[in-house]
Amino acid sequence: MRSVIAIGFLSFIAITSIALFFGALCIWLVTAAFDRRLVILHLYSSFWASIYVWLMPAWHITRLGKQNIDWQRTYIVISNHQSLLDILVAFSLFFPFKWVSKAEIFRVPFIGWNMVLNRYIKLFRGDKKSISQMMHDCEQHLTQGSSVYIFPEGTRSQTGQLKDFKLGAFILAKKLKLPILPIVINGTTGALPKHSLSFHGHHHITIEVLPAVEPESFEHVSAEALATRMQNLIGQRVSELSMSQKSPTSNTHTPA
Repeated sequence: MRSVIAIGFLSFIAITSIALFFGALCIWLVTAAFDRRLVILHLYSSFWASIYVWLMPAWHITRLGKQNIDWQRTYIVISNHQSLLDILVAFSLFFPFKWVSKAEIFRVPFIGWNMVLNRYIKLFRGDKKSISQMMHDCEQHLTQGSSVYIFPEGTRSQTGQLKDFKLGAFILAKKLKLPILPIVINGTTGALPKHSLSFHGHHHITIEVLPAVEPESFEHVSAEALATRMQNLIGQRVSELSMSQKSPTSNTHTPA
């Protein structure tokens, strides 16, 4: 039954992506000349991604801390990475940023082409030249006022336990003196595990935006120490959310 649901849902994504991509293309053609950061296109892409979250009744998503996002500020956004589903869930926050994503995704028909239109940032994992280019592209977007969203673990965790954070996001934060916006995602590992395209029952998923970490607070801290600090902050909150969802009173949140 899981396989039938997965095939049906993935087929729905594939079919709707064709029409939705042409909608994105029209928006790009109309707005690119005056919307330098492509905010309108990104918000359309957020709507596109959110359709799949809204239409999957097995996923109950709680969004917390949206008041911690100030659209007038430029952030280096970081979060843990449990599943492919994290991307849809993060899009559903509806605020403008540029993704850093592995380059292979940009070649996926329609979805990847939309990422190209949005000028999201490519990364070939393990390629030093690509990493250098990614850092350059991130810096360029950040100096132009676009927030950048990075998964500092570099890849999805198979167990939900955080991997060590890579330093790129924190080097950028220190160099450009920009705030870090930590985001915590919990519950997606079980809903759509790594190396799986099958859906695994009903799941309560939480995405929480924590208060921004201001550059003054890490001015004299090394990038390595800052990465550890942020890893501990996000890891502790993931553990707290996991424990609250296991408790008998954990189902009191209203899905957003």
